Amino acid sequence: MFDDGFARRLAARYRRRGLTPPERSIVEHLAALGLPGRAVLEIGGGVGEIQLELLARGAERTTNLELSGAYEAEASALLVERGLAGRAARVVGVDLAVDGEVVEPADYVVLHRVVCCYPDAQRLLQSAATHARRALVFSHPPRSWLSRGSVRLGNTWMRLLGREYRGYVHAPAAMYDVLERAGFEMRTLRTGAQWWVVAGVRPPSATTV
Repeated sequence: MFDDGFARRLAARYRRRGLTPPERSIVEHLAALGLPGRAVLEIGGGVGEIQLELLARGAERTTNLELSGAYEAEASALLVERGLAGRAARVVGVDLAVDGEVVEPADYVVLHRVVCCYPDAQRLLQSAATHARRALVFSHPPRSWLSRGSVRLGNTWMRLLGREYRGYVHAPAAMYDVLERAGFEMRTLRTGAQWWVVAGVRPPSATTV
């Protein structure tokens, strides 16, 4: 599913068009919170387009966790093109929900188009929350008949092709509850038929420098 060809298409689209509207919502929100001197951890960032934009706007450093190594060549090329390779780290093969203790916390944590690919979104978000000192931003598909039907058809197709990938449409309220219980104040940044973008922000009294 997430192979070299997929990575090349993502990188080519970013070079032509820049960020998608949901990606812009993530970047603009974190920029409004303040990027200079801040560290960003992205889970499943693919070729790293969000990280590139955050670094360009002043983030001190970024770290990307990826289960698939297929993105690395394109991600490295984009970093070199932008002169940002020295401020970005990429780690392959670490599942944050399973091996979170080996990952350093960051000021901001980002999960774009990730919870819909993970069977236990609550466990993943709980681990992500423990790594976010100031804010966590993530996207998810709306829980509608259209999204659930689309994912169901996609999973059937994957099964027929003999592929392991499965998509998920998790209950938004259950995901938000994880972050609220972890001390975040929830904000909806963007809604739409395909992707919603939400942020959990720690109150100023709960953040650390």
